[in-house]
Amino acid sequence: MPKFLLIINPGSTSTKMALFDGDRKVSEEAVRHDASELARFDNVADQFEQRMRAINAWIQSLKLEHDQVAAVVGRGAPLRPVEGGAYAISDQMLEELKTRKYSNHASNLGAIIAHHLGQRFGVPSMISDPITIDNFTDVARISGLPEIERKCRVHALNIKEVCRREAAKLGKMLEAINFVAVHMGGGVSVAALRGGKVIDVNDALLGMGPFSPDRAGALPIGGLVKLCYSGKFSEQEMIDKLSKQSGLAAYLGVADLREVEKMIEAGDKKALLYFNAMAYQIAKEIGAAAVALEGRFEGIVLTGGMAHSRRLVNEIEKYVAFLGKVIVVPGEFEMEALAAAGLRVLAGEEELKSY
Repeated sequence: MPKFLLIINPGSTSTKMALFDGDRKVSEEAVRHDASELARFDNVADQFEQRMRAINAWIQSLKLEHDQVAAVVGRGAPLRPVEGGAYAISDQMLEELKTRKYSNHASNLGAIIAHHLGQRFGVPSMISDPITIDNFTDVARISGLPEIERKCRVHALNIKEVCRREAAKLGKMLEAINFVAVHMGGGVSVAALRGGKVIDVNDALLGMGPFSPDRAGALPIGGLVKLCYSGKFSEQEMIDKLSKQSGLAAYLGVADLREVEKMIEAGDKKALLYFNAMAYQIAKEIGAAAVALEGRFEGIVLTGGMAHSRRLVNEIEKYVAFLGKVIVVPGEFEMEALAAAGLRVLAGEEELKSY
C-alpha cells in the first residue's frame, strides 16, 4: 500500500495543499479564503479553524486511510536563525508561532496545521528550509554599524530545490556544488550558495540588494534618514512603504511585471527605464554573490515568477554572461521542495533536526 506525503502551504489569502506519492504529485488544491474574514484575526495563528475547514474537506475527498499517510510537511515560517534542512515541529516552535515571536505571517500556520494533521494520522510532521536559515560566514554579518547586524532572510525553499535539481543534472549532490541563485518574485533574493548552504544573500524584504515589483531594496542612506525624520510617516508606515509600496509599484503604479511589459510594448519609455533599472540592480547583486563565492560556481540560476519574462532574463544576461553560464528555471517549486524534503527524511538521506 502506498505511503503518501501531505503538503501544506498557507499564503496570505489562500492555502495550497498537495498529496504526493513519492515524488509524484497525485492531487493538488488551492483554496481561496475570504480576505475580509481572515482580516478579523489580528493573530494569523487564530485563522486555524477557518483554514482547517477547507483542508478537511479536501482530505475527505481523497478518502485517505490513516495507514496511507507517511508524513505531513508544512511550509516553514520566519523563526530564529537556523541551519538549513528539515525540522521536526516541536512545542517550542509552535509556541513561538502562536505568540508571533518572530513574525505574524501566513506561513506561521504551516507548522501549526502540519502538526495537527501529523497527530491526527499518527505520523511525523515537519517543516523544511524556512526563510530564516542562516549559514552566513562571520564577515558576511558585518554591516558597517555595530548596532546593526546583517541577517540571512532568503527564498531558501525554492532556491535550494531548483539548485538541487540542476546539480542532479550534472550528476552531483547539491552539497558538492556552488551556484549563484536568484529568486525573482515579489522580492528578489540573490544568494551565494556554497555546498548547499547560503553563505551570503541580500535581505529581500527590508535590507539590501535590488528593488523589486513592490520593495525598495538598498537605498542611499542620507535620503532614507531624511525621509524617516520628515514627519510624514510613522515607523510602521515607513516599513509598509519600503516593503509593499516601492519599486515598480511606486515608479509606475503597477507591480505586475506582465503589465509593465505591456506598457513597454506600447512605447512607454518610463516603463522601459525602470524595468531596465531593476534588471541592472539584479545583475549588480549577482556580481556581488559571485565575489562571495570567489568566482567558483557552476552557474547563475534565475528562478521565480519573474524568470518567465524573457525580456528581463535577456537584460540581466547582458550584464552577467561573462561571469558564467546562466540557467533559467521559471516559476516556483515550493510544494515539490517540501515533498522532496519529507522523502529524504523518510529515506534516511537527511537528518530530521530538532528545533
